[in-house]
Amino acid sequence: MSELLEPTTLGTLDLPNRLVMAPMTRNRARNGLVNALTADYYGQRAGAGLVIAESTQPCVLGQGYIDTPGLHTPEQAAAWRLVTDEVHRRGGRIFVQLMHAGRMGHPYLYPDGDLPLAPSPIRCDSERLYTPTGLLDLPTPRQMTTADIARVIEEFAVAARYAMDAGFDGVEVHGASGYLVHQFLSDNTNRRTDAYGGSVEGRIRFAVEVVQAVADAIGPARTGIRISPGITYNGIDESDPDSLYPELARALAPYGLAYLHVSENGTRALTKALRTEWPGALVLNPHPYGGEEAATVDDGVEALRSGLADAIAFGRLWLANPDLHVRVAAGGPYNEADPATYYGGDHRGYTDYPALPVGAAR
Repeated sequence: MSELLEPTTLGTLDLPNRLVMAPMTRNRARNGLVNALTADYYGQRAGAGLVIAESTQPCVLGQGYIDTPGLHTPEQAAAWRLVTDEVHRRGGRIFVQLMHAGRMGHPYLYPDGDLPLAPSPIRCDSERLYTPTGLLDLPTPRQMTTADIARVIEEFAVAARYAMDAGFDGVEVHGASGYLVHQFLSDNTNRRTDAYGGSVEGRIRFAVEVVQAVADAIGPARTGIRISPGITYNGIDESDPDSLYPELARALAPYGLAYLHVSENGTRALTKALRTEWPGALVLNPHPYGGEEAATVDDGVEALRSGLADAIAFGRLWLANPDLHVRVAAGGPYNEADPATYYGGDHRGYTDYPALPVGAAR
């Protein structure tokens, strides 16, 4: 497993290993604010080469779930400073993922009861919003005007500046998993006939402009983007990922970003095509055969040995193993994640997963 423990560089960050902690929503940010428990959670995992903090809304209408953190006010930035200080105190590096939920939002989440925004007024009927009093159907979103698009792009840039105020080492734009940037990319959620829809060139435009705005605000070496070609999460049904994503990679390549983060969904051939097109560092969350099973350490090693990736992002492995880098070095064993405590709650299933006892390696 030595490949996972070798140093590498993403942007201007020197990483002590190639193990990246993938962003994972945990729904423990009351009123949009992270807290000391959050700082402990990420601090425990500071041994990752890079920690990518959970999806964080860049504006009020960007929120998609209850108890998710924001990064669009000074108070939110100050709260995140607790987290970044703790990660840095323990020798780690940390990016934050900025995510606008788009049509996955709900008036329940917004102070003024506004409708969520989306590239087209197409409702997601496969998902519902969890609330303490029950599940709510998602509404038909409001189609974004060009003025809305310009405002949201600026909101990403402003949130990226707040990320610097909060002490983050960089920002990952969430262009995956069926949220707003992905909704512009996918032809089943983007039916626009203007410059932000229709052709592949039109559908990638929003993603490129968001990334450009963030890179202009904080520097390209502090900017990454995550994509998930072919995923069907949140009602996404892409007809042309094999042509769209290489074109997106080509459009972003000149910016000199810190990395491209690819979450696979049974799309190894497409991942290889992206590796060919992408001149910079590629972070891979490997799922070569698709499905719901979590990626394994062996999956990551294989991707590194084949030259497919420069670093490997794991989600559930980091969730359940705060000392994953130590366990990889020892050859295991690995804690199993408890799905019942993924979302919401207290320290249980959050900061109480045990580290590997000295001498417990198999």
